[in-house]
Amino acid sequence: MEKLKNFIDGQFVQSHSTKENTLISPVTDEVVGIAPISDDVDVDNAMKAALTAFSSWKKTTPQQRFIMLMKFADALEEAGKRIAQAQNRNTGQPQPIIMREEVAVGCDQLRFFAGAQRNMSGVASGEYMEGYTSTIRREPLGVISQVTPWNYPFLMLIWKIGPALATGNTVVVKPPSNSPESTLVVAEVASKVLPKGVFNVLLGNYETGNSMNTHPIPAMCAITGSVRAGIEVASHAAKDVKKAHLELGGKAPVIVFDDVNVAAAAEGIAGAGFFNSGQDCTAACRVIAHESIAKQLTAELVKQARALKVGADDDCDMGPLNNVSHFKGVKKFIDDLPEHITIECGGKPIDGPGCFFEPTILSGCRQNDDVIQQEIFGPVITVQTFTTRDEALEMANDVEFALASSVWTKDLCTAEFFQRELDFGCVWVNVHVPLVAEMPHGGFKHSGYGKDLSIYGLEDYTRIKHVMVAHEA
Repeated sequence: MEKLKNFIDGQFVQSHSTKENTLISPVTDEVVGIAPISDDVDVDNAMKAALTAFSSWKKTTPQQRFIMLMKFADALEEAGKRIAQAQNRNTGQPQPIIMREEVAVGCDQLRFFAGAQRNMSGVASGEYMEGYTSTIRREPLGVISQVTPWNYPFLMLIWKIGPALATGNTVVVKPPSNSPESTLVVAEVASKVLPKGVFNVLLGNYETGNSMNTHPIPAMCAITGSVRAGIEVASHAAKDVKKAHLELGGKAPVIVFDDVNVAAAAEGIAGAGFFNSGQDCTAACRVIAHESIAKQLTAELVKQARALKVGADDDCDMGPLNNVSHFKGVKKFIDDLPEHITIECGGKPIDGPGCFFEPTILSGCRQNDDVIQQEIFGPVITVQTFTTRDEALEMANDVEFALASSVWTKDLCTAEFFQRELDFGCVWVNVHVPLVAEMPHGGFKHSGYGKDLSIYGLEDYTRIKHVMVAHEA
């Protein structure tokens, strides 16, 4: 089986390292690829290529970058089937879902970044001191070190490289160690439409990522990943006073009041909780239901969970968990449940090969339970109950994560109260999980800092310079 290659300075190259990583299908448990674990030499080569490319890429005009990135998006869309096949081979996600929710959406978001960077704003130029004119320059940062996650390999790649490239930066990306192949298809496409060295890919594990983030060249270290990984990236960045951009974990509360259509709410919540097998930082995983409807809502959630088709075929609703290690972690949460929690449905692996796990509903959960306080990142929805609005708010905010949340109610005043008081980067009302390119995505607390998507995401990849000119020399 041929070993996968890095992509540096516009071409695929063998890694300097002799260390390898075996790619295992979460569908069949079979080996589907071998990837290098890139070392310091590989990292140095990629960083130098990106730095060389930056000297010319930063001088391109917004129009020039717009044209190239639009061509890039078109070419990625044309390669969509190959991207989906490569990603399915690594992740087991059903290909139609990859095509619909990652390729189509990601290409649209790349086009947004390409266009939005042509209209970035700043403080108006003027005479803020007599005899002098001040202006603001918005400039790219330089080379960006980026680490992407395994839950949405293609889409999260676009979230990282889109704003970075659009604003004139160059990038060195490390895709997920167990799911890198869709990123390599993107690299192949990039080789035909982007200047060499602008986009580079290093295969490897956490050691490779650490080497990238401690290298002296990057001006920013960006990651989408776990809280543990984010803290490590931030620590590396701090030692060299680099910027860090962190999109980390989540534990989204879903507050459901007694005035909703319970069946319709359950359908929306289950869809947002079990999508991508619950491997989503914004997943609707923590239901907080009014006590008067909790039993009915739980029954409706169970009905939704049992209706899902789990498997690797194109018509399946839910694929496997991404890898064996994560599969064991999800299973451990269920194995370690305290006696007061009831498994309403699911709660166990599906017989056969692969990392398939049943959609699971848990009731009787308490605020200090591990399944409430920690990110499971699997097909598990917990249910708690509340009696008053203030109690619901306290329960919702009482976690270390602060990425996404939702409230379900017909009462406008209730909805507006939770929009203000929920301590999360996103609050949905009567829906959960839709994202659009024009609006920011990012959290607070242990969910990280910095924004993906929107004009705010573009701004994060720029720096501000003040220029003051005297009227007389």
